[in-house]
Amino acid sequence: MKNRGKIDGKTYLLMITIVLFVVMYVVGILVFKSRGFAKPQVFLNLFISNAGLIVIAAGMTMVMITGGIDISVGSVVALTCMMLAWMMENKGIGAVPALIIVLMMGIVFGLVQGYLIAYLKLQPFIVTLAGMFFARGMTAIISQEMISVKNEMFLSWAKSKINLPFLGGAVNKKGIINYPFLYPSVLIALTTLILVFILLKYSKFGRSIYAVGGNEQSALMMGLNVRRTKLLVYVINGFLCALGGFLFCLNTCAGFVEQAKGFEMEAIASAVIGGTLLTGGVGNVFGSLFGVLIKGTIETFITFQGTLSSWWTKITIAALLAFFIILQSLFAKAKEKKSNNSGR
Repeated sequence: MKNRGKIDGKTYLLMITIVLFVVMYVVGILVFKSRGFAKPQVFLNLFISNAGLIVIAAGMTMVMITGGIDISVGSVVALTCMMLAWMMENKGIGAVPALIIVLMMGIVFGLVQGYLIAYLKLQPFIVTLAGMFFARGMTAIISQEMISVKNEMFLSWAKSKINLPFLGGAVNKKGIINYPFLYPSVLIALTTLILVFILLKYSKFGRSIYAVGGNEQSALMMGLNVRRTKLLVYVINGFLCALGGFLFCLNTCAGFVEQAKGFEMEAIASAVIGGTLLTGGVGNVFGSLFGVLIKGTIETFITFQGTLSSWWTKITIAALLAFFIILQSLFAKAKEKKSNNSGR
């Protein structure tokens, strides 16, 4: 019973991530107060601009908990956007049927990759590397030119605002009160995040995911169907990639070949910074959310500063990634040392 009150390594990692985000945001308010950093809309923009990444990071967290990886997600996002734009603009397909088709595409994509990894026991990195090349290649085959979305229903989805008057408002030059707002894409992203959290924490399937990632042999001895668990994780991840691609497309309203390049690394970095272990068995989607928010805060710093290159975002994320990987290693060694001492 005493052990329940103790904070373990994975909780420390999550706490460090949350504290880091809060400190960074407070620093931003202090440094850029005169430029409006403290305005509620600046905070809400972190969610608006990263809605797609939040969903994809949630799926990546599930995959990494099993001890796997998926580096195809950026290319799947690009393929999703291109398919949506091509179907609506070139083939006259409605927004709803086009959305259903790309979500089914994501499920099939995840099913194929999951089968190769779970049942044929191929390395996740190799399988998803092939998936990355395939999805990016298919994006180019559909169209090498950018396709802008002009579908009225899709644009209405993209432009719909949810005003939040309780956060206050500002009067513009025309005398109109502008309230802080969110887009429906943010609500979809946060709802998806909560559903994945509930799935991981409170369902039998979620416990199986952690068991498989913690020790696959032990999971087999407990009677868990390891192959089916891995397959379903990649299927869900494929669906979430397509859903995240749809939310990403709501921001860009276009499809082009180079879209979402490097998105997979941002998702992996967000999960690791959020406390997900690269070795599997440990992870929390809310930690990944804060990883995404940290990345968004760094981008906001650069925007408000005005003279720094956008590449500083990647440099800073790389430094944070290295920092959290080192922390993970230190906690793992401390846990191993503690278990060895208790076993004597």
